[in-house]
Amino acid sequence: MRDKTRRQRYDEKKQSAKTYPISIATVNFMHDGNLGYIIRSAACFGAECVHVIGSVPDRSVLNPLSGSLSDYVDIKQHNTPVEFLNYAKRENLQVVSAELAPHAISIEKYQFDFDNPVCIVVGHEEVGIPTEIIRNSDAVYIPMPGVGYCLNTAQAGNILLYEAVKKYEAKLRYIQQWTESRDIHFP
Repeated sequence: MRDKTRRQRYDEKKQSAKTYPISIATVNFMHDGNLGYIIRSAACFGAECVHVIGSVPDRSVLNPLSGSLSDYVDIKQHNTPVEFLNYAKRENLQVVSAELAPHAISIEKYQFDFDNPVCIVVGHEEVGIPTEIIRNSDAVYIPMPGVGYCLNTAQAGNILLYEAVKKYEAKLRYIQQWTESRDIHFP
């Protein structure tokens, strides 16, 4: 039996938790559960924030759907896709859209440019990502060798967050090994 509440465990883990220059954006989700799952994944993978394009449900709705993690994730609300894109431009975000588009690159082959913060965009459950966002972003897809061809938007967000963090950590390891091999020390 656990001797601490969920919040106590989160507060304790927060002391050593990592945060990455990676965020995720959602587009006007139909189902609050999907947003809750994205918030949970953002907290688990160390994303800087969740951008919500459209309305944000009340905390009383999001908290149970996010595994009580909605209080631990910065949520930034944008009214429209254009408002989000203007924010992304001001903040120099590298916008990466998860979309089954002809020009999309496999997430396995996609090279994130971590010189600027990254924002992964996952689309609306039925209509996907708005055209204006796709036109102003890199499009990636998740290879699916099985009979299905389209994941739930929250599941896609989970996979893309994991891949982005994994590639960011690999870059950090490479830099560390490179500097150690040249006996370079930073204060």
